[in-house]
Amino acid sequence: MRRRHFINFFQVASLVMALVAVALLAAIATMHFAIHGAEVRVPSLKGMTVAEARSQTSGLGLDLEVDNRYYSGDVAPGHILTQSPAPGTVVRREWRVRVSESLGPQKVEVPETVGLDERVAALGLRRVGLEVGMTARLPYGKAAEGTVLAQDPPAHAQGIARPSIDLLVAAPGDDAPDGFVMPDLTGLPVVTAQAELARVGIQSATKFVNVPVAPVGSGDTAPALPVKPGAVMAQQPAAGARVEQSVLVKLTVAK
Repeated sequence: MRRRHFINFFQVASLVMALVAVALLAAIATMHFAIHGAEVRVPSLKGMTVAEARSQTSGLGLDLEVDNRYYSGDVAPGHILTQSPAPGTVVRREWRVRVSESLGPQKVEVPETVGLDERVAALGLRRVGLEVGMTARLPYGKAAEGTVLAQDPPAHAQGIARPSIDLLVAAPGDDAPDGFVMPDLTGLPVVTAQAELARVGIQSATKFVNVPVAPVGSGDTAPALPVKPGAVMAQQPAAGARVEQSVLVKLTVAK
């Protein structure tokens, strides 16, 4: 009798353990489905129109955001240039996919804004389909407050990447500058370039290099003008770049 009760107890215990194991497996499977069922693989969107890309990402439960627009000679206007995350990345539903849109080849000419009032310059840029990018202000007593002192890219520039123009604007003399646009120092005597930089508190380093003898012209080719010793041949950062006051400008100078 005792043996039978022992056997029954063992059978009941085994059944309970089996039921617990089944319940655990079911819970694990449910959790796995809940986690992985909410994950999707980001599709390749490059080359699609924005509308096509939005439709495809929406069908997967993803959000599409166009956060940049660039000129491109290879991708048609209105089509996707780049995306983030990359194609094939596994993300959760409702993840935001950021893309850049092609504007096609650059067809607008960059207007001259130097010397204009900041507001007039902004209107002129918008009129040709461009926009104002970053605006830096420099205390400058030789121009009225709000006058554009420099721009990047410069007027008539070709092959620009984005439809935005950065401006350097004159501020009152007692304002603290929040950035500068690098002037073109090439061709200037190095002492003049250093003085221009020092005037606004920017330090420079010089590297002197030997200059090859300019070739004599032949036929219809005009002779190359010689580089004067002490003249700036190259600079880094380049002309038009926005820089902070702490930057070290490197000048390459002819011996």
